[in-house]
Formats: sequence, structure tokens, C-alpha cells
Amino acid sequence: MSTPNNQEIAPIANSAREWRDAMAKMAEKKTPSFFHIRARLPLQGRTNQVLGASPYMNVVLKTYASGGENEIHAHTNEDHVFVVLQGGATFFGPRGEERSVQKNDCVLVPSGALYSFHANEGEPLVMLRVGAAIDPTQDVLARVDEHGQPFDGYSEKNKEVEVVLDDASIFE
Repeated sequence: MSTPNNQEIAPIANSAREWRDAMAKMAEKKTPSFFHIRARLPLQGRTNQVLGASPYMNVVLKTYASGGENEIHAHTNEDHVFVVLQGGATFFGPRGEERSVQKNDCVLVPSGALYSFHANEGEPLVMLRVGAAIDPTQDVLARVDEHGQPFDGYSEKNKEVEVVLDDASIFE
């Protein structure tokens, strides 16, 4: 999608399948990838925009509406880092751990670490997420709940709600 100054907005992955497909297509490329960090901000819900990927790494722009959240989970085949670009959030661990992050803070989440987070009220949360596959032949989006059971990131259980975008509000 083009915008007034001709910067593209990457498509939103509306399911784990779309996220995997976008990564697989990008990973076929054997030359450098270039992308621009730009997103329509949500009034409700959250978005994932795959910006770049190789067999071992993926870069995703994540946006959450003010107050948006997810449920405690762990990624079983990926280490990843969040870089907060706008807004803030509180991250939670499985034993009541709590840590607040703001713009320019980063969070590294090793494979197997349980966590969840809640976006602060007041403005949408925008984070760059860079993931590194432990085993690129296995599902990089595999995740489990706190009981070790498979857990779909695009499920009601993960507090997924319908996305409503603010057409007048773009992060760049």
C-alpha cells in the first residue's frame, strides 16, 4: 500500500499462516532486503507486519492499541528481541515478575522463557521484533502456554481481538 510520500506500508499478517508464508517468501531472496518502518496505528487490537526474513532471522513491526495485551507464553524455537519505538508496556513473568519499558528500551526473550505484556494506556505501542530461529527447519512461530501446551498467537486465548485501524494515524 502506498501513502502520500510514497513510502510503502507492509501488509498485515492476519494469521500465523500468513506470517509464515511472508517469511518463507522473503527468505528465498539471497540479496540484501530493504524496508521502511511504517504502520497504520490500531485503535483496537494489534498488528504484525513482516518486514524482512532469512532462513534464520525475521524482522516484524508490531503495533498494539492503547491497553492491548497478550497472554503468558513462550517461543520454543526462537530467541527474539523487542525494541520499543513508541509508547510503553509492562512485561510480566510466570512468577509475578514485572518490568516496565518505554521508548528506546529493549527486551531480549530467549527461547523457552515465559512472558506476557500489556501496552500502556494513552498511546499505541509500536515495537520492532527481531527473531532468530534456533532450528530453521522447524516452525519459528511455535509457542506454548505456561503448561507447555501448543498456543496459537492469533487466538482468543491470547487476547486477540478484531483490529480497527486509525486511518488518520501513521507511525513512522
